[in-house]
Amino acid sequence: MILVLSKLLSLGSRRIGLPQVVGMLAAGILLGLIKFIPNQEIFTEDTLEGLSFIAKIGVILIMFSAGIETDIGQFKRTGGASVVITILGVVFPLGLGFLVACAFNGGFGSLTHRHIIENLFYGTILAATSVSITVATLKELGKLNSKVGTSVITAAILDDIIGVILLSLLISLKDTNDVRDVGISIGLMAAFFVAAFSVGIPVLLLLKWMSQKYGHHRRIPIFAFATCFLFSWAAERWFHVADITGAYVAGLILSAISDRNYVDQKIEISNYMIFGPVFFANIGIQTSFDAINGQMAAFGLLLVAAGIAGKLLGCGLGAKICGFSNKDSFRVGLGMMVRAEVILVCTQKGISAGLVNEGIMPFTLILIVLTSLLTPILLKLSYKNELKIPSDRLASA
Repeated sequence: MILVLSKLLSLGSRRIGLPQVVGMLAAGILLGLIKFIPNQEIFTEDTLEGLSFIAKIGVILIMFSAGIETDIGQFKRTGGASVVITILGVVFPLGLGFLVACAFNGGFGSLTHRHIIENLFYGTILAATSVSITVATLKELGKLNSKVGTSVITAAILDDIIGVILLSLLISLKDTNDVRDVGISIGLMAAFFVAAFSVGIPVLLLLKWMSQKYGHHRRIPIFAFATCFLFSWAAERWFHVADITGAYVAGLILSAISDRNYVDQKIEISNYMIFGPVFFANIGIQTSFDAINGQMAAFGLLLVAAGIAGKLLGCGLGAKICGFSNKDSFRVGLGMMVRAEVILVCTQKGISAGLVNEGIMPFTLILIVLTSLLTPILLKLSYKNELKIPSDRLASA
């Protein structure tokens, strides 16, 4: 049911210009209604436990794919502008999300350590970005290789790296406010990166040699998958770093092999045949609307507004500081405000860690849908007088 309904609704989502993950989430929400049927034997405790296990593999592969798709060479082509855009594009939504969360979670006068970590986590969720829709729109308009396009792509890469690190750090600090424990957590994270690159570089050299010797051979993605799972397990077990961070770092290291597109293709086939749809549908199935009351609705809607404004203002200001025109600065902000699978991964991780109220998930979906609809429309309007393509083609797009 999950596979069939997810595919049908994801195709429908793509047809109307939304990310396919929206369709998969909708499939999960619809299938979740089965739980309310008396004496139903479809979504039992055992079934849900099994789906959660498959979903965990799905999220690992999603983050590994995000890492291996990272084009490190892009940094060289855009200079320091993307760094400034990224920093402000993280600080603004992180700060706005924190302020909104403080207003509804603990107030401003008596914040405990736990409240601070929780509120920062809401901000960290908003710092995530996903520019796949932006890339598709700019490519369609012939502006992907423009100053705006390259800056957005590179900033998105840096954004993901910072976001994943922040997520792991906050999860590791959630149960301690001792300065020594904080130092230990940061030290363990640093040790993880040292260990990851110490192990990853030899693996990278091995896979590079295998790519030259064997070309597109299945043993290459098999070794890559094994590295992904090893890094994920080791990150969480030995270094108390989120498993998705391990998967992302593994992908980041292996993005340097010549066969990375071949490996990524195998990930796509494996993940989106079963693990990916189950992950997104499982979020929909597990999404609870019971926790939504008037206060949660106000909190959720303000958080959505903070997510949109944070990227638009932060990234736009960063571009302006780096010498972009007003119009191009606005375009950069628009391009960076899209959310998709990464924000879902972060939110789900926060719920699992007990740092995020599960009632926020529906508003995460609202943020995805809103930004996915607004970004391509506003980007096309901003380029209306600069396009060299026929107006009838733009209308059909």
